[in-house]
Amino acid sequence: MSGHNKWSSIKNKKGKEDAKRGKAFTKVARIITVAVREGGPEPEYNPSLKSAIEQAKSINMPNDNIERAIKKAAGGEEGSDYVSKVYEGYGPGGVAVIVDCLTDNVNRTASDVRHLFDRFGGNLGTDGSVMYLFEKKGVLRTENKENDFDKLMMDALEAGAEDVVEETDSYIIYTDRTSFNETKSILSENGYKFDDAEVSYIPSNYIDVDESKHSSLFKLIDALEDDDDVQGVYTNWNVPEESQE
Repeated sequence: MSGHNKWSSIKNKKGKEDAKRGKAFTKVARIITVAVREGGPEPEYNPSLKSAIEQAKSINMPNDNIERAIKKAAGGEEGSDYVSKVYEGYGPGGVAVIVDCLTDNVNRTASDVRHLFDRFGGNLGTDGSVMYLFEKKGVLRTENKENDFDKLMMDALEAGAEDVVEETDSYIIYTDRTSFNETKSILSENGYKFDDAEVSYIPSNYIDVDESKHSSLFKLIDALEDDDDVQGVYTNWNVPEESQE
């Protein structure tokens, strides 16, 4: 899979820079709300909810907050109805950008996303304008110092994974998006722990960009990720190693 080695460095950078816990909790609470309304409040019968709870715990969201979000959604309390919306566009230097959102006001979100693209030298595109450059895959990252590669490869493939790739300090497991929850569940039951686990947009190829565009690209990505409606930002930018420190 071309470009696979950039996934964890980009996602790790995102994690390091996302110090605003309140925003992070708000975003995960939305995912929990949608999962409960679509599949019910019992995580053992609702893989999406189980995954959302694990994501909440990975950012140290208090159990009270998690339980409150589940009860609120399950109890039919008045609240926002969130819809999933994906925006596509180009950032500075021709970098393809996908913005994955959960929003209760599509018009507001579309306006905000368009404004950010314009502000930082990008262009919001139409549906399908860059999606063809990406594949939607399940991605699991585990530290390699805690696992044997050959054993992980065998266990992952038996659990339904498509590929396992070794990086500097971690292994990346790729799955089909439809089998992501099942593969993750099987591997978790076998004792594997994951630092990151999500269904992500993986570019088929990464592109290099002139250094003069780097600052604007970082500002665009950071601004999009800071928006409450945005759940994830994915690009095909080949981020220089020195910029990932």
